[in-house]
Amino acid sequence: MLHDDVMSNRQELEGVLSRCGDVHFHEWSYGDGFAFQAVSVYCSSLADYSSHLLQRALDEIAGYEGEVWSSMTPDKLLHCIQRNNISLQPFSLLESSADVYESVMNGFIVLLFDQVNQALGFPMESVERRPITEPVNEPSVHGPREGTTEDLSLNLALLRSRIRNPAFKLEFLQSGAVTKSDICFGYLDEVVNPDVLAEFRRRVESITDYEVLETSYIEDWIQESTLSPFPQVRYTERTDTAVAAILDGKIVVLVENSPMIMICPAFLVDFMGTAEDYYVRSVFSSFIRMLRLLAFIIALTLPSLYIALTTFHPELIPTVLLLAIVDSREGIPFPAFVEALVMEASFELLREAGIRLPRTVGSAVSIVGALVIGQAAIMAKIASPIMVIVVALTGIASFAIPHYDLAISLRLLRFPYMIAASMLGGYGLMVVFLLTLLHLTNLHSLGQPYLTSLAPFKPRDWRDLFIRVPLKVFLQSPRNRKLLRFGGRRPQP
Repeated sequence: MLHDDVMSNRQELEGVLSRCGDVHFHEWSYGDGFAFQAVSVYCSSLADYSSHLLQRALDEIAGYEGEVWSSMTPDKLLHCIQRNNISLQPFSLLESSADVYESVMNGFIVLLFDQVNQALGFPMESVERRPITEPVNEPSVHGPREGTTEDLSLNLALLRSRIRNPAFKLEFLQSGAVTKSDICFGYLDEVVNPDVLAEFRRRVESITDYEVLETSYIEDWIQESTLSPFPQVRYTERTDTAVAAILDGKIVVLVENSPMIMICPAFLVDFMGTAEDYYVRSVFSSFIRMLRLLAFIIALTLPSLYIALTTFHPELIPTVLLLAIVDSREGIPFPAFVEALVMEASFELLREAGIRLPRTVGSAVSIVGALVIGQAAIMAKIASPIMVIVVALTGIASFAIPHYDLAISLRLLRFPYMIAASMLGGYGLMVVFLLTLLHLTNLHSLGQPYLTSLAPFKPRDWRDLFIRVPLKVFLQSPRNRKLLRFGGRRPQP
């Protein structure tokens, strides 16, 4: 509890907030003859100290008692505070020193009064925030260009403006004794799977003792297997994508000071689609999805297929193409596996360097580096032209994967596939493929099978898988009919 003596409160606060150069104390007086003391406490890096707004708030306190501020007394002030009668702006009633520390660190201006064991906290944050812009990592030709920011309240407002229905629930919790990060998760009541929601709550409640700086920190507590190369949650900066996931019964997670929205549970098919699939005609969307499926297969298996065919199964290659491959590999001192390993490692290094370099030079370095290294490798007889083409096609195919996390998984799995192909050829590829499939069938996301929609086979689930049916058919689903019970409009994907 706070003391009745305002100077005792100030001394206690100064002891805790010592060496905090951006925390300021202002001492002033009020009442008849300025007989009573008061103190204002605020953090200048978080709050904009506006004496005009504070004076208006104090005048309203006095006006409630029919007085002017110069004639106020602690008894009248305490009576007004207990009645919570300040209409100028929202305020917090603080009753302990811990509440005062937390309010100051959250951008509040705290007022402490003599002979009053309670304080008032006024929110006056002045931290500059990034404006709403188009997401950099999820560009779109059609559809909205509205992206999230680091402001949690603004992100929630963007979601709430799209789902104007009380069935959209938002729950909050706080994590970390130092950072006190605000975490929010939202879902659509009666549409979300209750078992999934209960399991999510059980897992996320264990994170409250840890310092969470970004949304991805929560992934380790949510995912089923931390050793699996496949992502079990997905991220987005697009509000339309997040809303579509909510309408589909998913849970979204947001953290203060992070623009990323985490969507869970996530299944393998979720990583093959984009929001733009629903903004173009179904025939175009289906064609693009088939291209992505082809890119998925190429990014995962093309180098290993080349190694297996050239090393163990040359009889499966057409004669003309085989002669061209043999001619291009003439003088190469390494086997196909070592050749592919060197080129893949070089390509991965170039890609990582392009990401970490400043954007103005990153793309140029990646393109020029790939051209120079590829041409130099061919001239030095380290790699054959056909291997450069294989590695280039593999890299382009991985860029066609719409979600970065899945693309990384394919880049990681590519190397075990290459090792298996170099040791056992096609048989090794079959073994690794079956092991991957076995892992996927045993993998779960919040208790739900990772291959949901793919297996078991249900024709209704395949309407939005590889070929997208027209929206007028797709939206006629039991889940959407359930949404209409809430008085909501038929959702957009």
